[in-house]
Amino acid sequence: MTRSFDAIIIGAGQAGPPLAGRLTGAGMTVALVERHLVGGTCVNTGCMPTKALVASAYAAHLARRAADFGVHAGPISVDMKAVAARAHAVTMRARGNNERWLDGMAGLTFLRGHARFTGSKTIAVGGEELTAPRIFLNVGGRASVPDMPGVHDVPWLDNTSMVALDTLLRHLVVVGGSYIGLEFAQIYRRFGAEVTIVERASRLISREDTDISAAIREILEEEGIAIRTDANCIGFRPHEKGVAVSVDCQAGAPVVIGSHVLLATGRRPNTDDLGLDRAGVATDARGYIQVDDRLQTNAPGIWALGDCNGHGAFTHTAYNDFEIVAANLLDGEDRRVSQRVPGYALYTDPPLGRAGITEAEAIASGRRILVSKRPMTRVGRAIEKGETSGFMKIVADTDTQRILGAAFLGTGGDEAIHGILDAMSADQPIAALRWAVPVHPTVSELIPTMLLDLKPASAQEPPA
Repeated sequence: MTRSFDAIIIGAGQAGPPLAGRLTGAGMTVALVERHLVGGTCVNTGCMPTKALVASAYAAHLARRAADFGVHAGPISVDMKAVAARAHAVTMRARGNNERWLDGMAGLTFLRGHARFTGSKTIAVGGEELTAPRIFLNVGGRASVPDMPGVHDVPWLDNTSMVALDTLLRHLVVVGGSYIGLEFAQIYRRFGAEVTIVERASRLISREDTDISAAIREILEEEGIAIRTDANCIGFRPHEKGVAVSVDCQAGAPVVIGSHVLLATGRRPNTDDLGLDRAGVATDARGYIQVDDRLQTNAPGIWALGDCNGHGAFTHTAYNDFEIVAANLLDGEDRRVSQRVPGYALYTDPPLGRAGITEAEAIASGRRILVSKRPMTRVGRAIEKGETSGFMKIVADTDTQRILGAAFLGTGGDEAIHGILDAMSADQPIAALRWAVPVHPTVSELIPTMLLDLKPASAQEPPA
């Protein structure tokens, strides 16, 4: 027997539950299917537990610096079981709140199990078949395991297993010098572990401007993290002290011996076991579901939201996917992904807040651009806090007088960047922020000053 609904949602990540709330609120009957944990990556193995770990690591770091502020705290130690318990409690609280919300949602049938397409409008869950004219995929992603020599011969960690640890690692080797890897590297260095980052490319987080990459590298190395870039021959083999990681870099020892290895080399979508071919849903070569500007797939009546569609691997972009779909279906609007201003943050300390495109991308576009850059050593708030690493940069279009992008690497950068994101989202010219009166002392108060300092890119020092 087949059960009929007005809509089926597969996945209870950041887009699925709020979409269920909007659809049921509009009088629809909805089936929401989740095979594992409510809340998806963010709640369970991503944002919430990792940022709880970041907070604990920052507390340990600040305590060690207490004397810089005239405070004498005595010897500092880290209780890893207490750290892990705190992070786990943050996750359980958020997951429990989501589960209670879904359990009390009128018009919703919440099912646990693995959903697979059996046809263009039918889904099998366990021994039951469901059908609906509208199907929404919010299936998320998982860590990608690279095909490197010996990777299957040694134990390794990914972001999921990292947040479950409750012991201090002796020497963590992080394979991958991008966002996830850098955050865990700094976290565990501040907890007291020896840490080495191994990156195949010539610099860290290569999608950022070179000056950002260089500054982040300097920040991490100052904390005692070893960084091996140009590691073009990464391999693994068992070692009596853990794992031997071959790096074959241009300088330094050709092998790093670590007690543990974290693979932080990217993510892949959870689309390979959904039976998408039976519904005729197209994916790209990496398995991401192909969608149009309104998040519809090539198959009528099927949408893809969140990490699985390749249009942003962030909690906020997944939630915005929900907002776009709900606005178009229920509110008579015409919202599109292309209207979204890209924004994200890297939660090292100091954090990196990013908006729009990079300086390199702006130059490559052929535009005439303006650039303004200010080191955090000239930001009063940073000086007062004793956290002056990093810099702020804004890139604008000479002809349209619109901000194209910004990078705020410094204390409060993840919050201050929203002044830029808001101006860009509202499509406001540079002059609109000229007479803003920001609060002092904050990092954001420098935004009008930086806009006044915008100069043609040719007059600026090139990114280092």
